[in-house]
Amino acid sequence: MTDTAFVLVDSNVVMDITGRDSQWEEWSAGQLEAFAGRLAINPVIYAELCFLLTSSEEADQLVAYLGLSYREFSRESLFLAAQAFRAYRQRGGAKTSPLPDFFIGAHAAALGVPILTRDVDRYQTYFPEVTLISP
Repeated sequence: MTDTAFVLVDSNVVMDITGRDSQWEEWSAGQLEAFAGRLAINPVIYAELCFLLTSSEEADQLVAYLGLSYREFSRESLFLAAQAFRAYRQRGGAKTSPLPDFFIGAHAAALGVPILTRDVDRYQTYFPEVTLISP
């Protein structure tokens, strides 16, 4: 299934702006502006954003302010996340449960959408078919 109408935004891009990261704030703000109206997050990205906030209301306000739509995971994307985690473990990965990037990458892969991110290594390794918008 392909839905190129949106771009999945990794939490690091949002955190660059909210945390006023001196190195990445300008790039991230420019990317959010360039893809305005097409930006989306999923449950894992939402949870990552909540880490620095004080309430779900604050998170919802941030999501609305940035114009981010919310997309749920499909069963296909969850299956792909599990397969990526299996490959990670077979390569000697030490984590005992799937990492957030596996869910994000699998979601993008299942939908056929790009990811706006600064963290490319794991996505490139386990989801090479996903287009990455990165510096």
